[in-house]
Amino acid sequence: MRDLSFIVMKSAEELGSKINDHLKEIRDTDTDFRIPITESRFENGEGKARVDKSIRDTDLFVLSDIGNYDVSFKMRGREHYMSPDEHFTDLKRVIAASSGHALRLSVITPLLYEARQDKRRGRESLDCAQALQELEHLNIRNFITFDAHNPGIQNAVPTMPFENFYPTAEILMQMYQEYPEEMNNIVVIGPDMGAGDRARLYSEILGCDMGCFYKRRDLSKVVDGKNPIIEHTYLGGNIKDKNALIVDDMISSGSSVLEVAEELKNRGVNKVFIATTFALFTSGIDKFETAYENGILDKVFSTNLSYVPQYIKEKEWYSDVDCSLMIADIIDTLNKSQSTEPFHNRKSEAYKKLSLIRKPTSY
Repeated sequence: MRDLSFIVMKSAEELGSKINDHLKEIRDTDTDFRIPITESRFENGEGKARVDKSIRDTDLFVLSDIGNYDVSFKMRGREHYMSPDEHFTDLKRVIAASSGHALRLSVITPLLYEARQDKRRGRESLDCAQALQELEHLNIRNFITFDAHNPGIQNAVPTMPFENFYPTAEILMQMYQEYPEEMNNIVVIGPDMGAGDRARLYSEILGCDMGCFYKRRDLSKVVDGKNPIIEHTYLGGNIKDKNALIVDDMISSGSSVLEVAEELKNRGVNKVFIATTFALFTSGIDKFETAYENGILDKVFSTNLSYVPQYIKEKEWYSDVDCSLMIADIIDTLNKSQSTEPFHNRKSEAYKKLSLIRKPTSY
C-alpha cells in the first residue's frame, strides 16, 4: 500500500475536511492526509499554484468542486467570484505543480466539468470531452466523478480510468430516516424522458411503481439557452393518494421540477419529494419557498458533493445528504489497489441497507 496524500482545493474545503476526518477513522490514525497548497493570483487575475509539502512517491488524490460559486479573489481591485472555468484551470495548475513527484495521481471532481455540454450539434463546442482529454494528457491515473450527466462521455478518454459513482443509497437512507412511513407508499417520477433510467433504478430499489413526464417544447424559441416547455404530459399509472419522489441528476433553476410537482399534486398525490445529486440553484429559490408554503413541495434531498450555501441548508424544505464517507471509502480502496465495484453497484448496497429499516411496498 502506497503512502496516501490528499490535496483539497479551496473550492472543496468543507467536503475535504470531512473526507480527511473519515480517512483518519478508517486508517485509525491522527495523521492529517491533506497536503497544503498555495493558490494565488496576480492583480490582473492570472493565477499560479504551489504545493507546499513533499508528495514524492505518494498516492496523491486532488479534490475540486468546480461548482463552488462562493470562492473569490481580487482582480484589478474588485471582488471576482470564480466560475467553473476558473476552478478547472486552477485544478490543472495544481496537477502541473504535482507532476513528476507523485507516484500516482487521481482527480476527484464530484460535479463533472461541462457535463451538460457532452455532445454537440452543428458548430457547437465539445467542452466536456475536451476537458477530460486535457486531464488525460496530464497523465491522470484515475478520474472520479458522480452522477455524470452522460456517462458515455468516458469514451472520449479510452486510456484514462473514468470512475462514475452514484449517491443513490445515501439519499434513500436519509429519506427513510426522515420519512419512514411515507416511503412505504411511494411512486418514483422521472421529470422528463431523459430521467427514465434513473427513475427505474430508484423504483427497483424501492420496489415501487414509476411514472414519467414528457416535456413538449416550443422548438421555434430559445429562452436562457433552452427551448421553453409548453406542456408536461404524464406517462404512468394511477398515483392518487400516493407519495411521489421526483428524481434527477441536478436542479438548475428548478422551474421544471416544480411544474412537475404541481402536476402531481393536481393528480391527487399526497407528499412530493425531490431527490437530486446536485442542487445548483442558479436562480428561483423564492419559487421553492412558495411551493413549500403552498403545500406543493415537501422536501428536497440533495448531496454535499457540490457547494450549497448554508442559508439554503437551513431551509425547512431542504435536506443535506452527506457523501463524505463514501468518497473516503473510495480513496481508501483505490489506495489499496482494490476493486471499486462495490461502490458502482449501489443497487446492491441500497438493497442491503434499506432491507434493515423498510417495510415491503406494494402497488
